[in-house]
Amino acid sequence: MVIMAVVLASCAQTPPETEEVQQPSLVGSVALEQSASDTAPRRLLDVGIIIFDAAPVDEASAQLSEWLDTEIREKETHYLPYVLRNTLVQSNQWGAVRVLPEPDPSLDLEVYGTILRSDGVNLVLYVTARDSTGKTWLANTYADITGAEDFPNTVSAGAGRYSTVVESADPFQDLYAQIANDLLAVKRALAAPQQNTIKQVSLLRYARDLSPETFSRTLQEDDNGLLTAKALLAEDDPMTDRVADIKRRHYVFIDTVDDYYASLYEEMRPLYNLWRKYSREQIVDIRERNSLSAQGGNYGRSNFLAMSQRYNRYKWAKIYEQEFAALAQGFNNEIAPAILELNRQVHGLSGSVEEQYDQWRGILRELFEVETGGDLSVN
Repeated sequence: MVIMAVVLASCAQTPPETEEVQQPSLVGSVALEQSASDTAPRRLLDVGIIIFDAAPVDEASAQLSEWLDTEIREKETHYLPYVLRNTLVQSNQWGAVRVLPEPDPSLDLEVYGTILRSDGVNLVLYVTARDSTGKTWLANTYADITGAEDFPNTVSAGAGRYSTVVESADPFQDLYAQIANDLLAVKRALAAPQQNTIKQVSLLRYARDLSPETFSRTLQEDDNGLLTAKALLAEDDPMTDRVADIKRRHYVFIDTVDDYYASLYEEMRPLYNLWRKYSREQIVDIRERNSLSAQGGNYGRSNFLAMSQRYNRYKWAKIYEQEFAALAQGFNNEIAPAILELNRQVHGLSGSVEEQYDQWRGILRELFEVETGGDLSVN
C-alpha cells in the first residue's frame, strides 16, 4: 500500500555543482509550440520526467523567504514535474509522457530537474535531458518571475479548504513552455533515422534490463559513452514478442504510477497556489518595507510591520501544514482503490512508490526468465 511518506520522499538525483549551472536569464513571455497533426504514437518519442531534486537553500534565499520549510520544497519536487508533463502533453509533439520516481530503461527520453529557487516570486530550475543512447539534449538553467496577475483568484470552500474560482495556467507557465520548446528544437534537429535509433536503443536497453545474460551483446558503447544497437530484435522473432509483452505489462504499472502523481497534483494545486500567492505578497511587502527604511521612512511603523510579517508567516505555515494533512488524507482515500486493485493483480508489492517500482521491475525480470526458460540468448 502506498503511504503518505512517498509524498515527502526526496529523490536520489545529485544537484548540479555551482560551476555547472548557467547564470539564469528570465524566459520572458513564451508561446508553447504545438502540433496540430496526429502522428502515430508509436513513431513519437516516449518521455519520462523524473521526480525533481531540491537544491539546499542558500543563505540569501533563506533571508528572503525564511518561512519556506523543507517539507514544502519536497512536495514541490513531486508537483512541478507534473506541470512540465502537462505542458509536453499539450504540445502534442511526443508519445507517452509520464512522471516517474526514478529512471526507466524503456523510455526514449528522460528529463531531470533540480529546484534551485522557488518562493512565489521566482522559480529557477536546472534541467537536464538525455535520450536512451546517452546523448544530452539539455543542461540549462531556467528562471521566471511572477506578477500578481499570474495567480488565480481563490475563495474559502468551507471547513478551511480552498478552491480556485478562475482556472488559470501555472504562474510560471512560460518557464515550462520554454523547456518544452527547447526539447522540441533538439528533436527537430534529428533526422528520422536518428530518432529511430533512439527507439531501437530504448527497446534493447529494456530487454537488457529484463535479462542481462540474454541481451548482453545487443548494445555497444562508443568512445563518447553513447549506445548504439549492435544486434536488433527481428520482428518475427518469438523473443521480440516476449519482450514486447513484458513491456506492455510494465507500461500498465508506470501508467498507474503516473496517475498517482496526477492525483497528487490535482489535490495539491488549489492550496499550493494559494500558498505561493501569499508567499509572493509577503516578499513584495518585505521589499517595499526595506525600500521605505532605506529612504528614511517611519522606522517605528517598519518595526511593527516586521513583527506582523513574522507572525503572519508563522500563522500561514501552520495553516498550510494542517490543510496539507487534510489533503493528504483525502488523497490517500481516493487513490487507495487503484493501488488495491494493482496489488490484487501483483501480490507482494509494498512500501513507497519508489519501492513498489523496484519490486515490480524485479517481478517482470523473473516472469521473463520463467517464460523464456532462461536458456535463450541473442548474439
